[in-house]
Amino acid sequence: MGKALIIGCGGVASVTIEKCCQNSEVFDELMIASRTKSKCDALKQKLDGGKTKISTARVDADNTDEVVALIEAFKPDIVINLALPYQDLTIMDACLKTKTSYLDTANYEPIDAAKFEYKWQWAYRKKFEEAGITAILGCGFDPGVTGVFSAYAQKHYFDEIEYLDILDANAGDHGYPFATNFNPEINIREVSANGRYWQDGKMIETKPLEIKRVFDFPKIGEREMYLLYHEEIESLALNLKGIKRIRFFMTFGQSYITHLKCLENVGMTSIKPIEFEGRQIVPLQFLKAVLPDPASLGPRTKGKTNIGCIFSGKKDGKPKKYYIYNVCDHEECYKEVGSQAISYTTGVPAMIGAAMVLTGVWNKKGVYNVEELDPDIFMAELNKRGLPWEEDFDPKTVE
Repeated sequence: MGKALIIGCGGVASVTIEKCCQNSEVFDELMIASRTKSKCDALKQKLDGGKTKISTARVDADNTDEVVALIEAFKPDIVINLALPYQDLTIMDACLKTKTSYLDTANYEPIDAAKFEYKWQWAYRKKFEEAGITAILGCGFDPGVTGVFSAYAQKHYFDEIEYLDILDANAGDHGYPFATNFNPEINIREVSANGRYWQDGKMIETKPLEIKRVFDFPKIGEREMYLLYHEEIESLALNLKGIKRIRFFMTFGQSYITHLKCLENVGMTSIKPIEFEGRQIVPLQFLKAVLPDPASLGPRTKGKTNIGCIFSGKKDGKPKKYYIYNVCDHEECYKEVGSQAISYTTGVPAMIGAAMVLTGVWNKKGVYNVEELDPDIFMAELNKRGLPWEEDFDPKTVE
């Protein structure tokens, strides 16, 4: 039915690509492209022999002209951007020049400042609409499925959603004293930044990891979780009717917190370049190089993740609560696709979102966050493609 160019070949991309091959009735042909072509070739060799035709290429995603040339040679129906968030705009520019639809899993972020905002990508709305192409922003799990959950709750269970708490728990154990389950540079920038939440029409800022709560997660148990800023707060604040407050919480073990604070105290999480032996280096990028590669954690990681949304609001004038979540098992993910659950929960929704564009279900022209689109078929696909969801109509809420 369609051709997809996938840019990036890390842990998330490997899941998305394998899931595209499992969904060969939609994905006839794939091209895998990244700066390191050998990674793409290894994945092609692993997956060759199925119904989906796979080719590979080298591309520098920081270079719009290189991406344009690749798109013009391959002629995909959609570009799935699973590279770094710093590269979103160069790839979107290439899609505009070639009139090719676009999807990513994380919002654009300037490399020299930890600013998680959609303003740069939202500025493309009119251009994409005029070009007659679709851009889907943030189609991983959070952001991504959390937005689809929100659209589903708004469509089926609420007249107004007043309060939303997004809860992300990883109870997995990889055995390392300190490692990150996705790109270390992005993960540490996110966690060490000031927290923010939406309340009464504005963002309220907190110190990093200042607000802590304990929550009893289904199938995981009690975990300490910390308030962070996450990009879906910005878009959901615009797209949920009647919203008064949105918060995002993520769990961290004490070992992670202790290591992170030590690294911060000695300057290793800084994104400001320093002079070292006659050259400029960024401490956080050096730290990334010495930490375990998240893609290597799959065979070591045991336990589960639980990511979901707790909504409070009104239906037919009466108060209503609703909790929807997914529980994902690290070892089961590794058995299926050779990856831990963090990459799995991001990679599967990216495939589903791209399929929604290719099949015409999400066929609006312009730039959209997932909660702006109809959620129902996406929700059915989550159950079918390995991320089944569960519901609780009388949940405990977070204080």
